[in-house]
Amino acid sequence: MVTKKKQERAIVHLEKDGRHYYYGNLKALTDHWDKDAIGVSYAYLKNLNISEDKPYRNDICTIRRGVIITSPKRN
Repeated sequence: MVTKKKQERAIVHLEKDGRHYYYGNLKALTDHWDKDAIGVSYAYLKNLNISEDKPYRNDICTIRRGVIITSPKRN
């Protein structure tokens, strides 16, 4: 049985109205939520250095980037 290393994947976390949503990237988030719904555009977000320690915040939402760690695959 061969095991592969654990995989780390980027994740974008949106907190809005007390709910939490997770996306694979900023484009996926802004494809799902328009500028009026989250108060910020994709063009603006992509130029920020958003991280877990440095989130984007406004009156409507908080957006963070983080890492999700998955179990290794077994073949």
